Amino acid sequence: MTIKTKKLIISEELRKKVDMVCRFACVKYELINGSIINIKSTNIAYTKPHILKVNGNDYLLFDECNDIFVNGYNKRIKLRDLEEYLKNY
Repeated sequence: MTIKTKKLIISEELRKKVDMVCRFACVKYELINGSIINIKSTNIAYTKPHILKVNGNDYLLFDECNDIFVNGYNKRIKLRDLEEYLKNY
């Protein structure tokens, strides 16, 4: 069994938006690139999304949409609402 991992690169547009929002909300953050994990000779693959870490909380980010998953990843918020969300938590 061979496992192949490919790193995903965060788009510059998404990186700039997150940086701007976090600076306005006055929070320190860490942005971690996602990855795609494939098991060779099977059709099994796992996509790990980009992760935004703020104040001990993880937020899942996707390049395709402007949605962010929070609170155990069962709640979606829009990127434009992230600043207000971070200020409250």
